[in-house]
Amino acid sequence: MARDLKNKHFITTQEWSVEELEQVFALAGELKQAKAAGRPTPLLAGRTLYMIFFDSSTRTRNSFETGMTQLGGHGIFLSPDKMQISHGENAKDTAKVLSRYGDGIAIRHCAFREGNQYLREVARHAEIPVISMQCDVYHPCQILADFMTIREHLGADTRGLKLGVAWTSAPNYVRPLSVPQSLILMMPRFGIDVTLAYPPEFRLMPEIEEQARANAEAAGARFEISNRFEDAFADADVVVPKSWGPLMTTTDVGQGLSLIEKYPDWRCDARRMALGKERMIYMHPLPADRGREVTDEVIDGPQSVVYDEAENRLHVQKALMALTM
Repeated sequence: MARDLKNKHFITTQEWSVEELEQVFALAGELKQAKAAGRPTPLLAGRTLYMIFFDSSTRTRNSFETGMTQLGGHGIFLSPDKMQISHGENAKDTAKVLSRYGDGIAIRHCAFREGNQYLREVARHAEIPVISMQCDVYHPCQILADFMTIREHLGADTRGLKLGVAWTSAPNYVRPLSVPQSLILMMPRFGIDVTLAYPPEFRLMPEIEEQARANAEAAGARFEISNRFEDAFADADVVVPKSWGPLMTTTDVGQGLSLIEKYPDWRCDARRMALGKERMIYMHPLPADRGREVTDEVIDGPQSVVYDEAENRLHVQKALMALTM
């Protein structure tokens, strides 16, 4: 039975039931077909989404803003330096005022130990739905797109598939934990066995790893952690090799970058891809650090579905907005 999701916040998939998530996937499929056929879908005509970006983006901003346009509404780009947030306005006042003007608030705030707290404070005071566009703990919209892509390529029944989530070495900055954490939380709930591989210094939040174990046990799936890169690829149906920072080990940027450089061989290449099933697909939320995280041979090769994955951000987010706003 379809549930009324109007005004329901979306900060993590963990707070949505499988049945509620299936409503998003069902509508996303319909909206994708409608777009391909050129049929208009003005489900949010006259509605406004406020998009607050503490962090820059390519796919996130464009998929949300384009999605609102295609639904007949309007997305407004906001950044703290152009708002009174930069002068100290608190989350409560921002939430209360924007709730009087529009129909939804979407926030991207990835600062470690700050982002999720801010999203939840806005949600506590908002009278309209708050959608996470990524925080320091979760990236739920990305994982919706990932799952839609897996189904499109490997079939609707995902039970028994193996997903490998592997840390990769990428230079220059310390990336958030939110993508791997959201992957290991949601995928076991749909019966997917997950192997998470990382060097010892790159573990995820302990409470998230424990939730992933509990989700897998409840769904009859497997969740395991390895310190061997190859274990994520062995006999896998899907692999997501993705860099993140050693934030559970150190929050010092210099130390974090040094730890990243300690494991240059943690890179997705044809040799590692050969360890998976013949049909295995390569996924990455992008942007990928070509040459460090992944070779061109893989990301541009026949097993790569990264552009399908990026496109599906548009469709799942349109469905999410239409259902909640």
